[in-house]
Amino acid sequence: MDEFIRGFSYFFSGFGFIIKPGIRRYVLIPLCINMVLFTIAIFFALNQVQDFINTLSGWWQWLEWLLWPFFVLVTLVIVFFSFSIIANLIAAPFNGLLAETVESYLEDGTVELPKRSLTNEIITSIGSELSKLLYFIVWAIPLLLLMFVPGLQLLWVVFGAWMLSLEYLDFPMANHGMTFSQERNLIKQKRLLALGFGSAVMTMALIPVLNFIVMPVAVCAATKLWFTEYKIIDLNQNS
Repeated sequence: MDEFIRGFSYFFSGFGFIIKPGIRRYVLIPLCINMVLFTIAIFFALNQVQDFINTLSGWWQWLEWLLWPFFVLVTLVIVFFSFSIIANLIAAPFNGLLAETVESYLEDGTVELPKRSLTNEIITSIGSELSKLLYFIVWAIPLLLLMFVPGLQLLWVVFGAWMLSLEYLDFPMANHGMTFSQERNLIKQKRLLALGFGSAVMTMALIPVLNFIVMPVAVCAATKLWFTEYKIIDLNQNS
C-alpha cells in the first residue's frame, strides 16, 4: 500500500504549481471550463438519483435509505468522470501547454514558454482524447452490466480511479510523443501508484468548491508524477 499512498499524495503537490508566476496563465482557462461543467454535473447527477428513487414502488421503498448513498456514489463516479472527459476534451490543448510549462520548471527551476503553438496543441490533443474516450466506452459497457451484481459496484470506483490516472498522465506523456497504448503499458508498471493518484483526483472531485480546481491541480501533479516516477522507467527502456 506504500505505493498507493505515495500516488495519492502526489495530487497535493499540484497546488504549489498553480500559483507560480508563469504557470498561472495556463491555469485560468482549464479552471473556468471545469467550474462550468462541474456545476452542471452536480445538478445533473443529483437529479438523476432523485428521479430513480422516485420510481421505486412497493417493497423497494423500504430500501430507500440504503439505496440513496449507494446510487449517489455510483452516479457521481459515472457522471463526474463523463463530465471530466468532456472538460478535458475541451481544455486538452491548454492542459498540454500547462504540463509542458510545469515540466520545464521541474527540469531547471525556471518557467519556459511552451515550444508548441496552441494550434498545434489542438490538433495533437484531439486524437489523444478520442483514444481515451474509446478506451473508456469499451470498458464502461461491461462494467455497467456488472453494476447490478451485488458487491461488484466497487469495480466502477477502481475503474474510475484508473481512468483518471490515464487521463491526466496523458498530458505530460503525450508531450513526449507517446501514444495512448504506450502510456498504458508504462503506467501499468506502477499500477498501484497510478491508482493512488487517480483515487485522489476522484476524491477531490467529489468535494464541493475544491472540485472546481481539480483539473489544473491534477495536470500539474500528474506532470510531477511523470517526471519523478515514470520518466526514468521510459528512459531505461529506451536506452
